[in-house]
Amino acid sequence: MLDAAARLFSTVGWAATTLTSVAAEAGTAVETVYAGFGSKSGLLTATIDAALVGDDAPIPLAERPEFKQLAHGGQPERLRAAARVVAVVHERSVPLLRALHEAAASDPSCARRWEKYEADRRIEIRRGLTLVVQRQVVASLVDAVWAISSPEVFAKLVLDRGWSRRRYESWLVATVAAMLDSELG
Repeated sequence: MLDAAARLFSTVGWAATTLTSVAAEAGTAVETVYAGFGSKSGLLTATIDAALVGDDAPIPLAERPEFKQLAHGGQPERLRAAARVVAVVHERSVPLLRALHEAAASDPSCARRWEKYEADRRIEIRRGLTLVVQRQVVASLVDAVWAISSPEVFAKLVLDRGWSRRRYESWLVATVAAMLDSELG
């Protein structure tokens, strides 16, 4: 059901995706979708949560091997690992986050989920930066990296302008490295 929901929310958006269409796409009954997720917003939230980490296992991103890699190697390797995590997460989730942003305009539970997603993303950016530089980082650096590594910037560069994921990762590494050099001197 999550795969079917991801395909529909990603391609036709929030308004055009119905629980009936998800059930049809998944080859199940609409009652099964309701039983599993309770509502359309519940289904979208579960779909995004799975996309963010790559599966539906209840393991937070920070406890996954790809995130733990941010603590290994020299700073250039850690920074590349961080850019890879950001890019892969965005590649899987940005179309769904666009649907969530659309839904947030009319659905209060989706608006709350959007706010939580952004707050959680900032926490993970701080956690990741701390691993990359191996010390605490100032809030202004976290804010700057949170902004430039946003799903909106990824969408503009990769989806709208046609950058490859590799090009995006290289740009993110260079940009954050320059910020680190400036901030940590």
